[in-house]
Amino acid sequence: MKISIISVGNIKEKYLKDAINEYSKRISKFSKVEFISVEDESIVNNPSDKEIEMVKSKEGAKLLKVIPNNSYKIVLDLKGEMVSSEGLAKKMLDIFSYHNANISFIIGGSLGLDKEVLNNADYHLCFSKMTFPHQLMQVILLEQVYRAFKINNNESYHK
Repeated sequence: MKISIISVGNIKEKYLKDAINEYSKRISKFSKVEFISVEDESIVNNPSDKEIEMVKSKEGAKLLKVIPNNSYKIVLDLKGEMVSSEGLAKKMLDIFSYHNANISFIIGGSLGLDKEVLNNADYHLCFSKMTFPHQLMQVILLEQVYRAFKINNNESYHK
């Protein structure tokens, strides 16, 4: 069982790296965690719709190349399904049990995900209708993945 966090861009902020390392360490008790990042594309100021789509397309092509085989692909998508922590825990348990697959969580860049990545996904997950920086989203995602493992193992942490 393995969790892959696939994202656009690198995390530069130390406080985010520290949080990611902490949750990765906690999750390692339950699963392997790997991080795969692809380089983000440069964006001009006030891009046109065509320029936005071109950037998303280039980033999307890079993402599709690095998604591991035999992976259940979950994209973080504002139009996806909103679930509770218990709902995410159940979803993860179902994937590991019934699909016999590793899970790849895919986080887009600052402009979001390309339609090819969205169409290639097995599941669309929405954390909130609010917009978060994609670097911070890794921390939020890892905390919820850790919480899901704790819930599924009937361990204290979840409140």
